[in-house]
Amino acid sequence: MLEQFHIHADLKQQLSTIHEKNKQEAGENAHLIGTKIYKASDNSIIEDAITALLLGKNILLKGPTGSGKTVLAETLSSLFQKPMHSINCSVDLDVEGILGYNTLQTKDGASEVTFVNGPLMKAMKNGHFLYIDEINMAKPETLPLLHGALDYRKMITNPFTQEVVYGDDEYRVIAAINEGYVGTSELNEALKNRFVIIEVPYIQGDTLKELLLAESKLKDVATIEKFVAFASDLMPLARDGRVSEEAASIRGIIDACDLGVYIPVMRAIERSIIAKLNDETEQMTVRELAESYFFEG
Repeated sequence: MLEQFHIHADLKQQLSTIHEKNKQEAGENAHLIGTKIYKASDNSIIEDAITALLLGKNILLKGPTGSGKTVLAETLSSLFQKPMHSINCSVDLDVEGILGYNTLQTKDGASEVTFVNGPLMKAMKNGHFLYIDEINMAKPETLPLLHGALDYRKMITNPFTQEVVYGDDEYRVIAAINEGYVGTSELNEALKNRFVIIEVPYIQGDTLKELLLAESKLKDVATIEKFVAFASDLMPLARDGRVSEEAASIRGIIDACDLGVYIPVMRAIERSIIAKLNDETEQMTVRELAESYFFEG
């Protein structure tokens, strides 16, 4: 798989060595290694992400919802054969959800307080990847605790135990952001400056066709091509704000392809895409566009 990427020869050899080493050492953490493959219309997206990680950088995947940011993170985990811990951000995310928590355990008949490591601590101590999904969905007051763990120090003081934790040399953070999405806030400069930013656009054209043929249950090429054309018309509408980003989500397109094998395609699109939109005008826009490709009389 590495052969298809054009990265510096020294870095390619380094990645190959890391891949084999991590594969042999994965052990009980093997289930945390990504298995999905991101299909990019532009391989420089993956190549630049690989290069940044090999150079010790953290990366921020920036793109619309459903563009494949999580799949790209899994692909990087697979390429490095590196276990990846995950944090899914929301307004409910607290320090315990990031660092871990204290719990009471009984030992030799006596109760004692034990700290259970959370995803950040596991990644730092074991030299694993940490994936932070929708990082700008977290409350602004929650994120500053990540600053030390993201800069050159790779250091954090655990407020529950006062332990000073230093990240392993191979510890890296991959974060994802949906800008302008409802419920998100703009990342402050101090946090953003700790990342190399990789733009992840919607995939389309032949790349999307290959993805739908590979990942969906639909195998009729003519219908797949209609879905590709439908998606290519949806994407600029989403970029211009005329419909929500969910309308152009690749996940929604795949779901519609799957359902379309067993129920009428327009009904599949209604269930997988249109019904997810809250605005009636947006629903009508997407429905009319879909009917121009899939009208069933």
